[in-house]
Amino acid sequence: MILQNSVLEFKKVVNAKEQVASGMMYYITLEAMDGDKKKVYEAKVWDKPWLNFKEVQEFKLVGDAPPAASST
Repeated sequence: MILQNSVLEFKKVVNAKEQVASGMMYYITLEAMDGDKKKVYEAKVWDKPWLNFKEVQEFKLVGDAPPAASST
């Protein structure tokens, strides 16, 4: 199911890596709030700075974020 016009509130980057591919391909795992639920998403972003080009190749929901660790 694809939801359009959803409002996500960015929380934090969980993981990121990059790959040289006629520019740079960035693979980013992030947490965002979707309403009152924290979710994990993966994004794939292609960047060619010499062409002033950035494109989101993929953005997908991975699942619910793990619960925050409690400090005791």
